Amino acid sequence: MLILGRKYKFTELELARLEKKFKNIAHIKYRDRLEEDVLKELDLYIHNNDFDIFVLNTKAKVGDNIIKYLTKLQFEKRNRKIQIITIEQFVEKYLNKCYIPEDNNDLHYLIDIKPYNAFEYAIKRVIDYVAVFFLWLAHSYFKLFIQSKMQKESPGSLYFTQPRVGQNTINFTCYKFRTMHENSEHNPYTQNNDDRVFAYGDKMRRYRIDEIPQYKNILKGEMHLIGPRAEWDILVKGYENELPYYHERHLVKPGITGWAQVNYPYGRDIFDTKQKLMYDLYYIKHWSILLELKVVWKTILVVIGKKGL
Repeated sequence: MLILGRKYKFTELELARLEKKFKNIAHIKYRDRLEEDVLKELDLYIHNNDFDIFVLNTKAKVGDNIIKYLTKLQFEKRNRKIQIITIEQFVEKYLNKCYIPEDNNDLHYLIDIKPYNAFEYAIKRVIDYVAVFFLWLAHSYFKLFIQSKMQKESPGSLYFTQPRVGQNTINFTCYKFRTMHENSEHNPYTQNNDDRVFAYGDKMRRYRIDEIPQYKNILKGEMHLIGPRAEWDILVKGYENELPYYHERHLVKPGITGWAQVNYPYGRDIFDTKQKLMYDLYYIKHWSILLELKVVWKTILVVIGKKGL
C-alpha cells in the first residue's frame, strides 16, 4: 500500500488494522515538492516493492506527469497489478467508514446517507423484537442482584434516565441501570478511574450491563437494537457547533449498540466524535443483514472482554 500525500491522517488504531492487511505501507510527501522529485521517489518505490494499492491522499492538484505515470502503471506487465484508488474510496472500502473532509467545500459524501426503506425498517424491527425478548430475560435476571449491590455500594435509584437525541432530532428519555453515585458532579465525559462511578457500576459499564434497560426504549419505538449511539442532548448541541453535518446520523433511530461503538473506543473529544460519526454514516449508507450480524458478533466480543475493535 503506497500513499501519496497526507490529506487524511490515519489513526493509530487504523494503522494497526492496515498493517494486518498490507505487508508494506509507505507514504510519499507531495505538498511543497517539485513534481519530478515526487515522480522519482514514486518510481523508486514502485520498482523496488510489491504494492497492491496506490492511494491518492492529497488536497493539492496532482501534476500531469504523475497522472500519466499512474495511468501507464495499469498496462505494465507485472506480477501484481496496482489498483489506483482515492482516499475517499479507500477509507470506505478498507476501513468501513465514510470519509469526511476537513473542510466543508465538498459535501457529496452526504448524498447517499438516507433513512432505511420500508423493507429494511421491517427487518430491523423484527431483529429488535427478538432482541427485546432476550434483553427482558437478562433484565429480570440481573435486576435484584444489581439492587442488592447498589444498596451496599451506592444507595439510591436503580435506574438512571437522561434526555437523548433520537431520530429526526427528537428527544426521548433513555433508561439505563445507574452506574454513578447519585447527585454526582455534572460532567458529560467519563474519565478513566472516574470516582463518580461506584465499583459494581464500573463492572456494569465494562460488560455493557447498564445498557439492558434500553429494551424499554426499543419497545416504545424510540431505539433499535443496532444504530448510532443515542447521545445526550447537551453533548449533541456542542457536537453540532463543531461538526455542522453531525445531525446526519439522526436520519435513523439510535441503537443500544452500533457499528461505531464496536469499531472505535469510547470518545473523549471532538476528534473521537468525528471518527465515530464516520462509522455511523457508513452503517446507515451500507446497511444490510450481514452488517447487522457483524455488529451483533462484535458486540458479543466486547461483552466477553475480547474488545471486538
